[in-house]
Amino acid sequence: MRFDPPPPDFIGRALGCIRGGRPVFAGLDFRVAPGDALVLLGPNGSGKSSLLRVMAGLLRPTVGQVLWGEVAAAEDAEAHAARTHYVGHHDAIKPVLSVAENLRFWARLHEPHAATAARAVDGALERFGLAHLREIPGKMLSAGQKRRTNLARLLAAPSPLWLLDEPTTALDRGSIKVLEAVMAEHRAQGGMVVLSTHQDVDLPGSRELHLDRFTPESWEEEAE
Repeated sequence: MRFDPPPPDFIGRALGCIRGGRPVFAGLDFRVAPGDALVLLGPNGSGKSSLLRVMAGLLRPTVGQVLWGEVAAAEDAEAHAARTHYVGHHDAIKPVLSVAENLRFWARLHEPHAATAARAVDGALERFGLAHLREIPGKMLSAGQKRRTNLARLLAAPSPLWLLDEPTTALDRGSIKVLEAVMAEHRAQGGMVVLSTHQDVDLPGSRELHLDRFTPESWEEEAE
């Protein structure tokens, strides 16, 4: 799906975050343009997951703003949710629904026409190697199959902004290659990708944001 007109830049300005009374990051800026990929790097505890949740509108920053173009994302949380896919650590799979039913749920949130949604679901199942599992309930899936089902909703319900927290967890190398190709196609169509990872992921032309440069430890080092 090509996004026409292309989405505006996705921007963060002077972001700060406190979790449980502890400063996680501060003074953080980012900009993601159509076709861009931004890779979040840093050790555990540096704020990668928190930043993704801030980007998704699931967590309010302590200071600063998240913008869609020049409009604050918080001004219309429903619109921001509609243009965003957030894939977190936990796979959002309903255990009693089949693989196809899980994807159909997400597809119908973004596409009101049942026939169009059904075609998108079928394509997503094929792309992520899940077609033979379409009638299997979520509770019967392995960790890797759950992860592929969760990632398949990126195709079942197209949105311009993908926010992916460790998306390669539980994936074999073949499935990682599929994900890399899907992300490349999304970017070629004007979509945007932000992801955190501890593994090598092929994202040509991507930029890196090192979260440990915005943590309290980094502020102490600069002061010395």
